[in-house]
Amino acid sequence: MSVRRIVSLVRTRWPRLILGACAGLLASACSVALLATAAWLVARAAQRPSIIVLSVAVVSVRAFALGRAIFRYVERLVTHDVTLQVLSDLRVAIFRRLERLAPTGLPVFRNGDLLARLVSDVEAVQDVFLRALLPWVTGVLVALLSAAGVLLVLHSAGTVLVAVTLLVAVVVPRFTRRWSHRAEAGALEARGQLSEDVVDTFERLPELVAYGAVERRLAGLADTERRLLRHLDSAARIRGTGAAAVTLATGAAVWCALVLGVPAVRTGSLSAVLLAVVVLVPLALAEVFASLALAAGELTRGAGAAGRVVDVLDTPDPVAEPGRPSQMPAAPYDVFVAGLWARWPGQEDDALCGVDLDLPAGRRCAIVGESGSGKTTLAMALLRFLDPGAGRVTLAGVDTRELDSDAVRQVVGLLAQDAHIFDSTVWENVRLARPTATRSEVRAALGKARLLDWVDSLHDGLDTWVGEHGDRMSGGERQRLALARVLLADFPVVVLDEPVEHLDQRTADTLLTDLLGATRDRTVLAITHRLQGYEDFDEIVVLQDGRVAERGTHQELMRIDGRYRASYQQELATSRRQIA
Repeated sequence: MSVRRIVSLVRTRWPRLILGACAGLLASACSVALLATAAWLVARAAQRPSIIVLSVAVVSVRAFALGRAIFRYVERLVTHDVTLQVLSDLRVAIFRRLERLAPTGLPVFRNGDLLARLVSDVEAVQDVFLRALLPWVTGVLVALLSAAGVLLVLHSAGTVLVAVTLLVAVVVPRFTRRWSHRAEAGALEARGQLSEDVVDTFERLPELVAYGAVERRLAGLADTERRLLRHLDSAARIRGTGAAAVTLATGAAVWCALVLGVPAVRTGSLSAVLLAVVVLVPLALAEVFASLALAAGELTRGAGAAGRVVDVLDTPDPVAEPGRPSQMPAAPYDVFVAGLWARWPGQEDDALCGVDLDLPAGRRCAIVGESGSGKTTLAMALLRFLDPGAGRVTLAGVDTRELDSDAVRQVVGLLAQDAHIFDSTVWENVRLARPTATRSEVRAALGKARLLDWVDSLHDGLDTWVGEHGDRMSGGERQRLALARVLLADFPVVVLDEPVEHLDQRTADTLLTDLLGATRDRTVLAITHRLQGYEDFDEIVVLQDGRVAERGTHQELMRIDGRYRASYQQELATSRRQIA
């Protein structure tokens, strides 16, 4: 089923694939005809006939030799070109699907495994066309045509050749696929696991070194690699057994032709010259039969890879785009959340349970709570990365489910704690928010983010490269660069997701003050573990297990003997000890 799905995705390429298949068919036919004609020519020449009798055969040998080379070249040129285009189309389709899935739909896949699907599995899909489907179709047609020719000369030998063709093209591949399916599936799973482990090892290398866990991780990688090699060896042995069966069947066809042909020559029903042709045609088909055996193994491997690719393509969107999106309403952009229930894709439990929230334009609200309380889920629902299971989110009075999700995210922006910094210049990293921005506009955004003085102190200024993940910058500088992006995009509504997480106390205090100052004229929803710094917000909402446990201003919540007051007092005491 997965192979059919992949084939259906490339139906626009079928005309050229058929052209390549025809060229391959002619190349294989020329190869068989070359050996058959050469056999007839040598046998007939031994009888010393007139040269005129041999002239047609001589010319035919030359024609078939040239045709084999030319048609094989055309077949390789066309099929490889089309296959590369197919891979390009497939990668674009997967990337577009990942774009729709990000970020809430991606956790159902592991990072490294997703990389393996995008790279090695897509590359394996090309073998479905190049080494499985096309060789099988052309091989079967050539073998049947050759068997039909032998049937006309010697019926019994032709019947044997038809039986061998069915054995090689149907029976052996069927058993090879059945026996190798588990090994191929295990190899794909192990390859994905190995890719995941390698990526995770590189990403977590500092922590592994710090805790002395490098050797254990390398041992785990070695175990996964050995498991992958075991599966590959098992699949290779099965494919080798299938290839050996095909070789034996080809040899048996030659011997059967000889055993059946010799008595026919003695009885006069077959000439000695045609005996050579009857015996050598099965031998000429050896290359064709070998490609059929290879096609079975490649189809099994390619079908498994295609299944993993189709899993990505068929993963449902976290949000359902409206068939005819409503027009984005005009400002002011009041945001209201009413009775919101929501869960992450692949999860059985709701992360939010009946949450209400009012965010009129210009309002500043902080969402606090422990990990797993539903804070990030609320942010994803506001950004339309998640659709409500129940309830609604409205933007300027319009349900966001009626709006295009990209249009929503042009109004509601996110400053994430792990905002990605690309291995490029400061200029390119900030301009990502608005590619048409001028250098003066970028500098203005950096100035509001309190990063312009640092940029001007650099030798290359805006053209300074920041390194992979911004490793040439401090944590505070990376977060300010991400803030400059948000300011350049000029979002009316800004969601701050743990904006000062993983920063030291002094840097966090300074950055938070500057960040809240830079977004003072916007609607702000701050999602945070940290409680200090949000005392002047219009409302603070405490989430617990996906429900609103407390809400009010800082002063109101401090008058209540509740979770917020206890957490705030504990955090304040910890800060004083650190300063002391």
